[in-house]
Amino acid sequence: MKTRALLVLPAVAALALSACGGSSSDAAGTSSSAAASSSAGDLTGTLTVFAAASLTDVFTDLGDQLMTDNPDLDVQFNFAGSSALATQLTQGAPADVFASANEKQMTVVTGAGLQAGDPTIFTENVLEIAVPQGNPGKVTGLADFGNADLTLAICAADVPCGAAAKAVFADAGITARPDTEEEDVKAALTKVQLGEVDAALVYATDVQAAGSDVAGIPFPEAEKEINSYPICTLGSAPNPKAAQAFVELVNSAAGQKALADAGFRKPTS
Repeated sequence: MKTRALLVLPAVAALALSACGGSSSDAAGTSSSAAASSSAGDLTGTLTVFAAASLTDVFTDLGDQLMTDNPDLDVQFNFAGSSALATQLTQGAPADVFASANEKQMTVVTGAGLQAGDPTIFTENVLEIAVPQGNPGKVTGLADFGNADLTLAICAADVPCGAAAKAVFADAGITARPDTEEEDVKAALTKVQLGEVDAALVYATDVQAAGSDVAGIPFPEAEKEINSYPICTLGSAPNPKAAQAFVELVNSAAGQKALADAGFRKPTS
């Protein structure tokens, strides 16, 4: 298996009006179709996947699986906030697959004419409060994000976790008083892991992935703002065959099990 480099690509100036995404029927590949495309070991070259930061762990594992089945394939990921990824793509950054943490940022990409077909919703996620072990700030629920005496982190409003946070605060009638707004959900979680904040709003999957480093506090308002995650291949993908195989793997029974094991939800629609 090749060592996969983690990409962090800057936005580039040239606008690439090519395309993103297989059709919904293509992208909803089954486990058997994904296995058939990869078991023969016929995928080669480099596959570049732009994916929301919250997908880091599960997508890395799926990339490893695809490379194990295809020794001549090198899967590289650019994990970041979905808004940053969408900007990079619309400004011409080369990639094969885009997976966003909400539909709004996928629309940025499709609105620029980058889609080859309709993106498919492959999973869902909800917010959860993350606190350091021992909960030194004695946080009990969402209302504590209006407490100026606490040190609090949320995501910036232009990224999906921040947009969801803004919506749940509005639903609950809470005026949030965050001390920091982070560029993606992993950055917000890191603040909790380092003990730099009393609490952060992250995804339930991030709390699970952090293990004993943090404690999670679910809150009922989160159910009103469920994040749907769409995925698509890029029509100008340098490696379209591998791109389609990865999307099929994500949508396969094996991919859906990996997502469920990581705490993601099965799409409701």
